[in-house]
Amino acid sequence: MRVLYVDIDSLRPDHLGCYGYHRNTSPNIDSLAREAVVFQNCYISDAPCLPSRTALWSGRSGFHTGVVNHGGVASEPFREGPNRGHRDLFDRTGWMALLRSLGMRTVTVSSFGERHSAWHWYAGFTEIYNPGKRGMDVADEVTPVAVDWLQRNAQSDNWFLHINYWDPHTPYRTPVEFENPFEGEPLPSWLTEEVRQRCWEGYGPHSAQEPSGWGQEDFHLRYPRVPAQIDSMEAVRMWIDGYDVGVRYADEHVGRLLSVLDELRVLDETVVIIGADHGENLGELNVWGDHQTADQFTCRVPLIVRWPGLTSSPRVDRALHYQYDWAATLLELLGGQVPDNWDGTSFAEAFRSGTEAGRPYLVISQNTWSCQRSVRFDNYICLRTYHDGYKQLQPLMLFDLSRDPHEEHDLSGEMPQIVDRAMGMLEQWYSDMAATSLHDVDPMMTVLREGGPYYTRGELPAYIERLRATGRPHHAQALAARHRAEL
Repeated sequence: MRVLYVDIDSLRPDHLGCYGYHRNTSPNIDSLAREAVVFQNCYISDAPCLPSRTALWSGRSGFHTGVVNHGGVASEPFREGPNRGHRDLFDRTGWMALLRSLGMRTVTVSSFGERHSAWHWYAGFTEIYNPGKRGMDVADEVTPVAVDWLQRNAQSDNWFLHINYWDPHTPYRTPVEFENPFEGEPLPSWLTEEVRQRCWEGYGPHSAQEPSGWGQEDFHLRYPRVPAQIDSMEAVRMWIDGYDVGVRYADEHVGRLLSVLDELRVLDETVVIIGADHGENLGELNVWGDHQTADQFTCRVPLIVRWPGLTSSPRVDRALHYQYDWAATLLELLGGQVPDNWDGTSFAEAFRSGTEAGRPYLVISQNTWSCQRSVRFDNYICLRTYHDGYKQLQPLMLFDLSRDPHEEHDLSGEMPQIVDRAMGMLEQWYSDMAATSLHDVDPMMTVLREGGPYYTRGELPAYIERLRATGRPHHAQALAARHRAEL
C-alpha cells in the first residue's frame, strides 16, 4: 500500500472549497475531495504545533506524553525513568514505528522536528528530508524534494510519505510573483466593520492593534502581505487575502504532487490524506492570524481521505473525532493493531462500511498562548480558561456553533445547565486521563507553575505600558488586577 499524507500547517477547514468556502482557494484539494471522505468534525487534542504533532505521532494526548507547550519542561516528553528499556515509547508504539513494523517505508519531507527541537517526533522514520529553514520554507522549496523522492520511489510498494507545507502560517510569505488571485473578492460575510471595531477596542497578543504579536509595527516591512494593524476594512482584506493566498499556493503544490503520482501511474493505487497540525484564528476571539486558544478555529482541522476502492464516491463524515483516531484507523486498515497505551481509537469498520462512529464529546487543550481546556459536544464548545494569556477570555465561555459559527456570543450566563453538563464531561475526561497516566503530573499544572504559557511569560509589564500608551488604560488596569502576582 502507498500512502501520501500532505500536512498543511495552520490550515482551517472552512477556508477550503470542499468545506463550503466561497473563494476558490483549493481547486486541487476540492477535486480530490470529490473522491474522498471529508471529515467535518476532526479536532486535535492539543494545540498548537508541537503538542499537536506529538499527539498525532504518538497516538497519545498531551496529558499522557507530557508535551503541551512550546518551551519549558512541558515542551519535552515525560521522562520514562529507570524502567525505560533500550527503546522508548515513541520508538516502540509511535505511529511511524508501528507503520514501519507493518513493512512500510516511512518518509518525511519536513523541517518541523528541527523548528521545535522535536527529536522524539523523528522516531520510526526510515528517511528524513529537511528543507532546512525551520518552518520558514515555502512550498517551492519543499515540493522539489518531495517530487524527487516520488520519481525515484513511488512505483515501489509499501511506503508512507509525509509532506509538510507551512505556507498559510503567519507571517504570510507567499512569493510576490504568485500575486493575489482574490483581489476584490468578497470577504467572509461575518467580518464587518462592527466586528473590526470591536476587535480594535480590545486587547491581547495578536489582537487588532497588535496582530503580529505584541506591537511590532515594522513587521509588515519584512512581510508585505501582512498589515501593521487591523485598523480598517482594507487591512482586514489584506489579512484574509494573505492567508487565503497561502492556502491557494499550498493547494497548487498539492496539485503538482498528484500530477506526479498520475504520471507515474500510481495515483489510483495511493491513499491520499490532507490534514493539518491545527487551524487558525482569523479574527475570532480577537486573535488575528495565530493559534492561541482551545477553540473551534485553532483546534478543528481538515481531514480528507481518498482511499482507492473505499471512497470512489464522495462522503461526508460528521462524527466527532480526534485526529489521532484517524491514525489508529489507518493502522487497522493496513492490518496492524492499536497499542493499549494509545488514546486514539480506530473507526476502521465504520470507514469501510461508509457509516459514522465517533465520540460523544472531545476535550481539546491549549497551553502555549493561553491555558485552556475545552469541551466540544453536540452543537456547542465550552471553553474553560486557567490562564488567559492576557487576552479577553472569561474563565468560562460557551458558544452554540450552529447559530454562532464565529464565537461572537458567549452563552455561559444564559445557559448554565449546558455549562454544567460540559464541566461534567471535562471532569470525566480528567478522571480518565489521570487513571491511565504513567506519571503523577498534569502537564498543564507544570505550565502554570512555570509562569503560564510560554509565549506570554515576561511580556505583561511592557504590554501594560503599551495599552496605556495606546489609549486603553482600562484594559491595562484590568490585566494588572487579574495578574497581580506576575508584576
